[in-house]
Amino acid sequence: MKYPTRICFCWSILTVALIPVSLGEMYTSLLNVKQAITVERKLIDYLKTYIDHELERLEDVKRFYAKVSDLHTELYKGPATAMANPLVAFTLIKRLHSEWLNVVYSNEAQENTQALRSSYGEEEADLPKLEDLQGAAKGLMRLQDVYVLQVASLVRGHFQRVTEGQPIDIYRPKVSVPLSGDDCFMVGKVAYEQQDYYHSVQWLEESVRLFRGTGGEWLPENAGTLEDALDHLAFSHFKTGNISYALSLSQELLHHDPMNGRVLQNVEKYEKLLVRSPTLSTTDHGLKRPTSDSLRTRDTYETLCQTQGSQQQMHFKNPRLFCDFFTNGNPGLLLLPVRREVLSLQPYVVLYHNFITDTEAEDIKTTAQPGLRRSVVAAGEKQATAEYRISKSAWLKSSAHSTVGKLDQKISLLTGLNVKHPYGEYLQVVNYGIGGHYEPHFDHATSPSSPVFKLKTGNRLATFMIYLSSVEAGGSTAFIYANFSVPVVEKAAIFWWNLHRNGQGNEDTLHAGCPVLIGDKWVANKWIHEHGQEFHHRCSLNPEE
Repeated sequence: MKYPTRICFCWSILTVALIPVSLGEMYTSLLNVKQAITVERKLIDYLKTYIDHELERLEDVKRFYAKVSDLHTELYKGPATAMANPLVAFTLIKRLHSEWLNVVYSNEAQENTQALRSSYGEEEADLPKLEDLQGAAKGLMRLQDVYVLQVASLVRGHFQRVTEGQPIDIYRPKVSVPLSGDDCFMVGKVAYEQQDYYHSVQWLEESVRLFRGTGGEWLPENAGTLEDALDHLAFSHFKTGNISYALSLSQELLHHDPMNGRVLQNVEKYEKLLVRSPTLSTTDHGLKRPTSDSLRTRDTYETLCQTQGSQQQMHFKNPRLFCDFFTNGNPGLLLLPVRREVLSLQPYVVLYHNFITDTEAEDIKTTAQPGLRRSVVAAGEKQATAEYRISKSAWLKSSAHSTVGKLDQKISLLTGLNVKHPYGEYLQVVNYGIGGHYEPHFDHATSPSSPVFKLKTGNRLATFMIYLSSVEAGGSTAFIYANFSVPVVEKAAIFWWNLHRNGQGNEDTLHAGCPVLIGDKWVANKWIHEHGQEFHHRCSLNPEE
């Protein structure tokens, strides 16, 4: 008997409001991350203005310094002679009374700083929040886990996994950056605060290594220091049972901060533990990834995401799978048939190549942008955001843009189904975020209280998903029980039946959106319901159909 990993659905008010795109929950949509570049460009301009004003101020200070130094070098060599001149005496007294005061207590530096802070404040509403930083860090850890990426390689800007003891590139991005000790500290700290010591150890190890490499030098933009990283790493190792290494790191920390009472207590505690149980110093402390109660199909899911194909070598060698030019017997497609690729028979999954044009895809993305909001899943009869779905979505009526209506018509021609609302839901447009994914789920409802039934047109009979963009790596659609995955094919569309002809859900349609490794993934979903299909898709009592 197969059991679903997770049952979740998405639903919302099916409208688009023409308001500015909110940068809240920035990490859940790569569109918002791209828009943040514009914000930082403004900050760069503000900082340049601040630097220019500060340089002008410092030039004035340097000029004053040169003037006074020259007086002491030249004029005051013989103090008695110089002071005999009342003009010299007056300028000395005046300078000491007011000029030094004006230089030392000048408000110009404060005014320059205040102007910079004021400009920063104007952009603050569009800056990432703490949740965004945490979400981005979790996205990196998700990519690390699903694609078995080596943290040391990620830190160098490479995407590698270790195979037979050797680091192997799984993808070489066109653009990348190395991470700093402070970058790694922030990722490790996010894991640490969630008591996820499996990840905190790996990222904090890199943080300590990088901080050591700079001699522990502190930079004003850093949130952490070598001491902070050592502190967090020592406790992370303690929590994973590596007492001897926790002691070693704590002793190193004391060299930097010898009067830290808390660390002194930890050292004493670790020493006592090692005396009491000497085997703790020799025990194998290999890190073990935490198990997942909510994702019982994790191994299959992740393997399918990594392979972007089938774990069953014979799956795609099935002679009943084929490619053809498809018209569905419809005159509207006779002159321009669609290239169809049958990917699976159970469940029935097909890929329609070049379903959408570049222009149509851009129309859909542009129209959807103002309405993008954090994607939700069903939580009983309500909806809520969830860590297992990281994206933003918007719903487009056919009246939102002429292209939406054209796509509805084309979907109807290919599937032979009635896709008009309410028999088909409005078009849902989705943009994935950093490490954006959607863990294994069913599209059809498995509970009578599901929001899917709010349209009162039955369950979700079929799914028609359009790839509006390409990605460089990751982002496949994985069918867990059917044991195959489909990479993102730009401008193509994938179609499958969610229900058997007797109305029962097809468990083999359990599927997932793999995390996007590199790229900006956009898709559009059209869910077609049971009602309205009575003369288009006949029912059957046969549970196999």
